[in-house]
Amino acid sequence: MTSIQWSDGAPIYRQLKERVIAMMLDGLLKPGDALPSVRQVAAEYQLNPITVSRAYQELADEALVEKRRGLGMFVTEEASKKLMASERERFLTEEWPAVSERIERLGLTIEELLISKGNAS
Repeated sequence: MTSIQWSDGAPIYRQLKERVIAMMLDGLLKPGDALPSVRQVAAEYQLNPITVSRAYQELADEALVEKRRGLGMFVTEEASKKLMASERERFLTEEWPAVSERIERLGLTIEELLISKGNAS
């Protein structure tokens, strides 16, 4: 895992869970990949192992990772699809309305947006 800055705004287990989800969405953790062990993460980030276990358990409860007895936790085959679907839904319901409103307020056309995207690539 990469360096993590903990914030006071949310419980650490939730922040750790969100970091693992971000790694899945970014392709850093792919289906079949093993998650670092609870002990390894706890030692590396000076966390209580129970905190790490709670984050991992929530990921397992959402079927994003699976426990393999004696081997650890692994990213499920469906994780990417599930996460992408939920992120798309969240974007469309929570973020898109504000983006759409701003586009309308600025009077931008579809052509301008597509040209702008083409220049950004």
